[in-house]
Amino acid sequence: MTDVKKRFQQIHHEISTSVSAAKRDPQSVQLLAVSKTWPADALREVAALGQRQFGENYLQEALDKIDALADLDLEWHFIGPIQSNKTRDIAGHFDWVQSVDREKIARRLNEHRPDSLAPLNVCIQINIDEEETKSGTSPEKLLTLADYIATLDKLNLRGLMVIPSLKNSVADEKDSFSRAYELFQQLRHKYPQVDTLSMGMTADMSTAIACGSTMVRIGTALFGQREKR
Repeated sequence: MTDVKKRFQQIHHEISTSVSAAKRDPQSVQLLAVSKTWPADALREVAALGQRQFGENYLQEALDKIDALADLDLEWHFIGPIQSNKTRDIAGHFDWVQSVDREKIARRLNEHRPDSLAPLNVCIQINIDEEETKSGTSPEKLLTLADYIATLDKLNLRGLMVIPSLKNSVADEKDSFSRAYELFQQLRHKYPQVDTLSMGMTADMSTAIACGSTMVRIGTALFGQREKR
């Protein structure tokens, strides 16, 4: 058994254990493989284990991998900060964008989404702890941005993406995640198609699942230590 296969199985075991402890549906949490900095061959190895959803942060690197792995039925998620001059390529090559945080970016993604493709699935990135150095809209502006996205015919609002600040305790983690879940519930109440709360990474996955995450973003625990860029 390869190291990647062992790590893949271990992650799924941890997800299953966390979901069970939270008394949730076993199928209610998905794994997003965060594959930034890893070459196409590494992704192909993980895909051979059954993984279909991959998250990328760096556009040009992602485009190269999307092209190299075009023979596979993969679902590509853009999860990094978005510059305005990158929206055309993002809208044309990704299935999901999880890091929409302002109207300008939503508008440009909508304008650049090809007519030949299904509407682009998007999540609004929330700066849940309102850190000055972190991307994401403020909790107070969430519904305003959601209402705007709902007017765009080539975007499909699916939920929220959350990256909380580093915490010193599980209790602090739970506080941020619980606040994010409350916002998710508000959004879902207004827009019934909303079904995704992308929340939790390697270090805080179990807490995120306990607080209602439906998608965890895992990189290092799956691929190993990052390769230097």
